[in-house]
Amino acid sequence: MRDILPALSAWYAAGSPFGLATVVGVSRSAPRDPGAAMAVGPDDEVVGSVSGGCVEGAVFELAREVVASGEARLETFGYGDRDAFAVGLTCGGEITLLVRPVSPAADPSFGSVAESVAAGDPVTVATVTDGPAPRGAALAVWPDRVSGTLGAEGLDAAVTADARGELALGATGLRHYGPRGERREDAVSVFLHSFAPPPRMLVFGAIDYAAAVARIGDFLGYRVTVCDARPVFATPRRFPDGVEVVVDWPHRHLAATDTDERTVVCVLTHDPKFDVPLLEVALRRPAAYIGAMGSRRTHQDRLARLVAAGLSEDELARLRSPVGLDLGARTPQEVAVSVAAEIVALRWGGTGAPLSATRGAVHPTGPARGAGPETPEGRHGS
Repeated sequence: MRDILPALSAWYAAGSPFGLATVVGVSRSAPRDPGAAMAVGPDDEVVGSVSGGCVEGAVFELAREVVASGEARLETFGYGDRDAFAVGLTCGGEITLLVRPVSPAADPSFGSVAESVAAGDPVTVATVTDGPAPRGAALAVWPDRVSGTLGAEGLDAAVTADARGELALGATGLRHYGPRGERREDAVSVFLHSFAPPPRMLVFGAIDYAAAVARIGDFLGYRVTVCDARPVFATPRRFPDGVEVVVDWPHRHLAATDTDERTVVCVLTHDPKFDVPLLEVALRRPAAYIGAMGSRRTHQDRLARLVAAGLSEDELARLRSPVGLDLGARTPQEVAVSVAAEIVALRWGGTGAPLSATRGAVHPTGPARGAGPETPEGRHGS
């Protein structure tokens, strides 16, 4: 929706209702991903696309209808021999669209959402697509606040927690809930549309442990880069598809890479000539997590070298080393799970203790760590 936002914002500011069609589900070779959008505004002006031209004519009529009726619609378009070239997808895929009316009266939060998206501030829009809750009802979720309602307090609380989880990863997709917010498949369907790029995971040291960490980072939704100065190790065939592999000195690559408060840095080189210059850069840059592999003796030697390089106590306190939680891990895959567990625990303020030994709600309901203040009642573990 980012590409059509200027037009939508102008219509909204003028108080002109428009029909907004959003791809909320796809299968097989569908032409657009979830989140793709098309809108029909005043004077039948059309912006955006949901299928590259296959079903836009039908969606145009749907958008006009929902504006006239004030009722959202859920429609699925797929391939059929008889109507493939009429109102269907010639590519053989299938898309499901939520088409809803948008105006200041119908969606009071839309203006604030549009401002956040335009400014690059993270926000997730949760919209009911199906089930007993009002179809088209929207809840806007920022890291530190919410606006709107899906019609039930329990549903709002569960969706808010999930929306913040998706927002932390820049993920978009459908979730399913019971009437009181229970996570189940047979009740309310909610589309979570996150307006934030995936966070970055930077893995330094192209060893076997790096391959496992990169794989689990990719699974968790990170945009993963592996960097090593040794070309014999930094080869794409050793890492999962979609993982960027860079041959460069680690500290030089990091210095030239943008990081933010969601970035994860994993230092697995296990060699002072790489580790120390790299950590000098990393500990002075924005990052959610900076972890370094090594024994306790290696860590103490590394700390002494970093102190000699001029790093402060506050900067050194950001370093997680030895890396990971105490799971008794041995293999590269087990160590990767340990590292991932520490990253998740740090993000949400989890203790790392077994859930069977904790009390309170299993899923967190407060904002993400670092996104705003939390009370003991607002965070219940993860």
